[in-house]
Amino acid sequence: MSQAARKILVTSALPYANGDLHLGHLMEQIQTDIWVRFQKLRGHDCLYVCADDAHGTAITLKAEELGLTPEQHIEKMHAAHKTVSEGFLVQHDNYYSTHSPENRELSELIYQRLDTNGHIARREITQAFDPEKQLFLADRYIKGTCPKCKTPDQYGDNCEACGATYSPMDLIAPVSALSGATPVPKQSEHFFFTLPAFADFLKQWTRAGHLQDEVANKVAEWLDADLQEWDISRDAPYFGFEIPGQPGKYFYVWLDAPIGYIASLKNLLDQRGEDWLDYWSADSSAEVYHFIGKDIVNFHALFWPAMLHSAGFRTPTRICVHGFVTVNGKKMSKSRGTFINGKTYLAHLSPEYLRYYFAAKLTSAVDDLDLNLDDFIQRVNSDLVGKVVNIASRTAKFVQKSGGTLATDVADEALWQRFQDADAVIAQHYESREFSKAMREIMALADAANEYLAAKAPWKLAKEEGTDAEVLAICTQGLNCFRALVMWLKPVLPQLAEKAEAFLGETLNWHSAITFRGGQNINAFKPLMTRVEKEQVDAMIDASKETAPAPKPSGPVADEPLADEIEFGDFAKVDLRVVRIAKAEHVEGADKLLRLTLDLGGETRNVFAGIKSAYAPEDLEGKLTIMVANLKPRKMKFGISEGMVLAAGPGGKDIHILEPHSGAKPGQRVM
Repeated sequence: MSQAARKILVTSALPYANGDLHLGHLMEQIQTDIWVRFQKLRGHDCLYVCADDAHGTAITLKAEELGLTPEQHIEKMHAAHKTVSEGFLVQHDNYYSTHSPENRELSELIYQRLDTNGHIARREITQAFDPEKQLFLADRYIKGTCPKCKTPDQYGDNCEACGATYSPMDLIAPVSALSGATPVPKQSEHFFFTLPAFADFLKQWTRAGHLQDEVANKVAEWLDADLQEWDISRDAPYFGFEIPGQPGKYFYVWLDAPIGYIASLKNLLDQRGEDWLDYWSADSSAEVYHFIGKDIVNFHALFWPAMLHSAGFRTPTRICVHGFVTVNGKKMSKSRGTFINGKTYLAHLSPEYLRYYFAAKLTSAVDDLDLNLDDFIQRVNSDLVGKVVNIASRTAKFVQKSGGTLATDVADEALWQRFQDADAVIAQHYESREFSKAMREIMALADAANEYLAAKAPWKLAKEEGTDAEVLAICTQGLNCFRALVMWLKPVLPQLAEKAEAFLGETLNWHSAITFRGGQNINAFKPLMTRVEKEQVDAMIDASKETAPAPKPSGPVADEPLADEIEFGDFAKVDLRVVRIAKAEHVEGADKLLRLTLDLGGETRNVFAGIKSAYAPEDLEGKLTIMVANLKPRKMKFGISEGMVLAAGPGGKDIHILEPHSGAKPGQRVM
């Protein structure tokens, strides 16, 4: 099974240097690390590089809040991120920062090539400007009352209550979320990457096997619409790299962030005396893989390959997109204690428990991954302690009693042939990122080995006279099965593998097909893994809970002014109908919206509802609720909304959709 070594570069998305790593970040890093460890175990030249994404206004504001300079802030976050990643046994070959000389050099190089090739446009735009902070405001830093439905406290480009889209300066009584000042319109020259010029290239590239099919289909929707030029500049003050020859103009963080992949590699290879162009030149034979979440597909599948193509560099071999992490079927929540930071997890539980659980559920698809905590406890204890480790603990002592030397022959040829046949299958599952299939195959073989031992019962045979050779043969067979299982699990469980290797007296590699080991000595067996206890998980959840803030003084006039009076006839025009929520799904790019498909009793409606903070999609499907059925359809940033679902509550997780009386039917009029 020996194969030619491949030259592979692997990256995972750059964590923003503004907060701790949580389970969402760690799922991605663990997925990437497992794949990299597998490639290295197979004998390939595989590098895993990453970095902190360290630029942008948000970094400056957070540093201000902490009384630090931006440089001090990102340095502290870099150290914290590295500690947590290493705690989860993630083995980066280089973990760097986008705020680096290499990234400045490469960002300037790529920008200058884009500009020379005519792919940078310049034009004046009008933006909201904070006169107190003396900076231009991104949409998320402007709040005000929606000009359409008059809902207060809405962000600068989209109303989460009615779904209207507008310019930030169209808000009623807009205020800067940073200073409370009223923003003023101000003109500034901005620089744009001419993405539409690459439409034909991207249509071909995104269908050439670089993306999963479901991702390529989503990108095709964007490509079928009109691509927009991408604003790649920001005005001072801004924490980032100044654009060459353009005082007071800075590269937007998303321009230099992906270039940080190359910069981290360059930093590593410069130390080794090697050339980063071996991986990134247009004619490179190396492979490049990016592991990312589904929320940043547009940057990696559109902007990034187009920029690389214009600049004369190669594009990625594959962009591997995954879904989000949920806990117990719901979005991670600080109030429930399920928004779990990496350092909190590590204070209570072994990293290998989570590495295995993620591996047991990860596929090559873009589906969300649910960490069900009861299943987590049961699966780790059953699979790892009850099956894999159990094989060694049941057999090692009998080999030691026989002098510590393994038997020379295979005791059960059929069982060993089954293990040999599975070797290539498991390797292919790893290669294609179907980790859950690999884990199922491995655990099925662990079951077979345990069934073999249970049937042969060497612990009973050992009590009989003249059975020493048979007992040794059975236990040697069991330990060879254990060796194979540990080798296959080594990308997932490096600590367990290291302990098992010390016991077996060998270093396990996967350069060739598994072979039977006989006639050699093993060392004394020591416990390899302990069980997960529910008390540990409960303690982690308790430590993750955030105390709810004290409720604000209530009262309709105190909270917000009453809307203008309306006539009874206006109210009577509202047609409220019972509907069944046939489907609910996340809206990519929207913080608060869910897309609902509503069954109105014979017809369906598409409605965007600002209830994401309170409901996961799966909580809603099948429920009855009430909608305004005769609301004029309106075009939103995310599509057409054909009505409005009624909900009440102060906001956040305390929003409740209105439910009709029992026995109500879809389409039935409420008033």
